[in-house]
Parts: sequence; structure tokens; C-alpha cells
Amino acid sequence: MPHTHIIGDDIISLNNAKITQKNFTVLNNVNLNIKKGRFCYLIGKTGSGKSSLLKTLYGHIPLTEGRGSVVGFDLSKLRTSDIPNLRRKLGIVFQDFQLLPDRSVEKNLKFVMEATGWSDKTKMDDRINEVLSSVGMKTKKHKMPHELSGGEQQRVAIARALLNHPQLILADEPTGNLDPETSNEIMGVLKQVALENEAAVVMATHDYHMIQNFPGEAIRCENGEVTVLNTRELFE
Repeated sequence: MPHTHIIGDDIISLNNAKITQKNFTVLNNVNLNIKKGRFCYLIGKTGSGKSSLLKTLYGHIPLTEGRGSVVGFDLSKLRTSDIPNLRRKLGIVFQDFQLLPDRSVEKNLKFVMEATGWSDKTKMDDRINEVLSSVGMKTKKHKMPHELSGGEQQRVAIARALLNHPQLILADEPTGNLDPETSNEIMGVLKQVALENEAAVVMATHDYHMIQNFPGEAIRCENGEVTVLNTRELFE
């Protein structure tokens, strides 16, 4: 197992972390602690470092300065060989769903399960039914992605992110391609999922209407710095 500095139940812990991309410092002196069950928005203008922060959390960008741990993995000691194990403890949801177009909803989920080491067919079927039920998509498991609306595809993407019982869900603009009503539905699903699974959720968004509808905590990236605030402070 990788070395870890986790104290208590912090799912994410960053101390004086410097986030760099292509030798350019994107965010400096980042201090962040997120416990399980927390729901946080990640906000900031385009280019402010939201995506770079997320990529650091899921091991796509190495942490070269400062200390950081995510779901028990020490980011500063993370080897390439550790990254698949780290990602198995995370659920990642993107803006563009990233479903495989040539197979059904069920087979999309099976594909991920086989890739992450599941082999017992009964357990796989049970888990697929569980996660699809939790996002209201159990009746659509034999549909192909093109037969689903954008909102339905995003629900399936969330179900896929839940398969391995993640402690942390990272969502990068998950409602960016959806209309306001569907966005609100997806937000409701994500919040419910966080509660039911005791998972922490960090969701990058620039949709301030949604933040008003679903208040909570926000991690703001601005001028190379990260601050944590209550979303009510954004509208005062």
C-alpha cells in the first residue's frame, strides 16, 4: 500500500500544494481538507485552475510540491503503477458522458467492472441493478446510449462512477451540456448519491443558478489561489 499521511477521515487533504501544468504554476499554496459525505462545488473562471486541480486529485498531473493525499494515497509519492488503484476508489464524471456508443447501458457498466477486476457474474448483475436503481435508470439497462437523452446518459455516467463504491466522486462540469431542468435533476441525483454512499463529491461548475438552487460549500480558484467559502457568500 502507498504511504499515507491521513489523519481522521479526510478524503482529500492538500497542504501547501503547488499545482503545475507544463512547468507553469496554476495554483499556489493550496490548503484543502474534505471529509467524507461533504458536497463541494469547485468554481472559478475558465483557466483559473479548476481542471488542473481535479487532474491532480485523480493522478493525471503529478504533485511536485507540498503534501497531498486522496482516499489514502499520498500524491507526492504516487507512482504510475498506483494510479489505477487510486482511480478505483474514485468515481469520475465528465461533461461529455464518455459512454461507449457500440454497447448497451448494461454492457458499458460491465466493461468498467471487468477492467477493474470484477469476475463474479451474479455480483456484477446485482451491483449494476443497484447503481442503475440509485440514479433512476434500472428500466433502461438494455438501451443503447444513442437511444437516451443527455440527462439519461449523464445518469448512466453517474451510475458507472458508483460501481466500485467510491469514497470520492469528482465531477467536471457534469451538467455543462444539459438544459437547466435536467441539470437540476442531475444535481439532485449527485447530492442523493453522496448522502447514500457517504462519498465526498467535488463538482466543478460555472452554473451559478444551480449553486443558488443547491447551496453548499464552494472551493474557489482565483488568481492562483484556492479559498473555501459558503455559497451564500457568493450572492451577498
